[in-house]
This record gives sequence, C-alpha cells and structure tokens, in this order.
Amino acid sequence: MIKIYHNPRCSKSRQGLQLLEDTNQEFEIIKYLDNPLSIKEIREIITTLNIKPIELVRKNEAIWKDNYKNKTLTDNQIIEALQAHPKLIERPIVTNKNLAVIGRPTEQIKTIL
Repeated sequence: MIKIYHNPRCSKSRQGLQLLEDTNQEFEIIKYLDNPLSIKEIREIITTLNIKPIELVRKNEAIWKDNYKNKTLTDNQIIEALQAHPKLIERPIVTNKNLAVIGRPTEQIKTIL
C-alpha cells in the first residue's frame, strides 16, 4: 500500500498528494501533524528512505533553529526531536512497500510508483 505522510498546509505536500491522486492508485494519507508518529515509525521511515536522521529534519524551521541548531545531537536525539516536534519532518514522504522518497521535487515520487 502506498502511503503519503502529508501536511495539508505545505504546497509541496499538496503537490505530492495531487500526483498520487492523478495515478488512480489506492493510497493512504497520513496526517502526521494531527497524529504524531511514534519513535518506531520514524525509525522505520528513516530506514526505508536509507538516510541519516538529520536528513529528515527541516532545518529552516524556527523550532530547529531555536532549540537544536549548532548542537551536537545523536541520531536518537534527532529522532526524539522529530517525534516531539512533527513539524520538523521533511514532507511529503511517500512510501510504497519497501521503497520511500521525500517528494522534493515532486517528481521524485514517480520513481517508486
């Protein structure tokens, strides 16, 4: 099942959702700001994306700049920050079985459909 981790307020996330809708495939929308992801779910996404936790962080968010920027953080601490502040998670993330991409640019999503 295809999943999109979606923030309706984000234009890139809305573009990613539109791309999925245009494919006429079934998919699940996960509004991770309304229902924050667990530490386990974040770890699974990072593993599927095959990235380091810091690569999932939106570093221009005020929360990051005010609380975490210029600090030496472990991967676990970064994951805990993502869980505590879901707004820090890059978006959109689209998963399809054992594949995943961050949909920036939106065309990246096509690579796993």
